[in-house]
Amino acid sequence: MAIIGPTASGKTALALEVARQNGGAILSLDSLALYRRIDIASAKPTPEERGDVHHFGIDLIAPDEPFDVTMFLEEYRRAMRWTREREIPLIIVGGSGFYLKTLLEGISPLPPLNAELRQKIEELMRDRPRAYRMLERIDPHYAAGIKPADRYRIEKGLTIALASDQSPTDYFQAHPPRPIIEGALPIYEIETDRGVLRERIALRTAKMLREGLIDEVSMLECTYTRLPNPMKAIGIREVLDYLDGKLNHTQMREAIITHTAQLAKRQVTFNKSQFEGTIRGRVPQLRKRLLG
Repeated sequence: MAIIGPTASGKTALALEVARQNGGAILSLDSLALYRRIDIASAKPTPEERGDVHHFGIDLIAPDEPFDVTMFLEEYRRAMRWTREREIPLIIVGGSGFYLKTLLEGISPLPPLNAELRQKIEELMRDRPRAYRMLERIDPHYAAGIKPADRYRIEKGLTIALASDQSPTDYFQAHPPRPIIEGALPIYEIETDRGVLRERIALRTAKMLREGLIDEVSMLECTYTRLPNPMKAIGIREVLDYLDGKLNHTQMREAIITHTAQLAKRQVTFNKSQFEGTIRGRVPQLRKRLLG
């Protein structure tokens, strides 16, 4: 099963309840929780909160290590092997609906990439507007379907074009994706009133600041610089602006709350448009349904 919903809606707590009652394990869909040492900014469950529930998708790589969705798919396969061997359920939970969509629909395998070509693509991506224009020339149809700021898909399109000598459109037609998840997957979606959700986000932001968010971001900057992609995440970039003197403490807190609420709105929109047949309800309703 999968439990989805906007950030701060109570997914983690509900998933832990379900896992404990059923002796299951959890696969996190959170794109920030997979990084080690990003503990407060990711709002990942602490070791104490996790207790004896085995978790996958948490603390996999360092913030300066490269990550792509294929690594997440392999983590899902690892989680499935582990739970099947023990004959226990796997609960998929998190706010990154894109990962869940990829599990359900699959992805096309990418062509092999040598070190020279990888370096060339890295150089191209240093100027994203130029890289997007290049992609438009190679495959106008593919480029029209993505935004100029969508770094992931621009890089993916250029990688396919340069490594296969085919346009991304032609390549995907020749290599259609295959679903990763076998069989039906029940999806439970948490619904929350927007005002209530903003209050929950505000409370969580205050808790993160009390627990040392500023110190964590300072440590991350000193250790990894500001270049790695996770350093641009909500909760991190606002603290960096505070450390630069661009925001005072109150402005920083409000910026985190506002940006998190905007993210939550995007997550709700994505989930409603991408997943059919979901079982929706507020946390008490879903808890009663899942736990009896």
